Amino acid sequence: MPADETIFSRILRGEIPCDEVYGDERCLAFRDIQPQAPVHVLVIPRRPIVNLNEAEDADAPLLGHLLLVAARVARQEGLTAWRTVINNGAEAGQSVFHLHVHVIGGRSLAWPPG
Repeated sequence: MPADETIFSRILRGEIPCDEVYGDERCLAFRDIQPQAPVHVLVIPRRPIVNLNEAEDADAPLLGHLLLVAARVARQEGLTAWRTVINNGAEAGQSVFHLHVHVIGGRSLAWPPG
């Protein structure tokens, strides 16, 4: 499924509500509906990119912005330590094929995950 036809694209179009925690002209951050920790926020680009494998050199400023927003959101949520995760492909756990950064924290996180 193309990144412009996912649940995230429907959220971006306002067709599905979300619990927004941050938004700007390049991205949107909202609480995950199936949180894996007390804080679990997704940061998504407004411009659809399927995953990192599909990203191009021209996407570098946007990708950097997503990570900076992830850190901003983590601090906004009161976290001093957190995990950021980007799943790339179904076998890696990507279930929505619109690039997204998970910001996970608020509890001790084991390694390796999964």
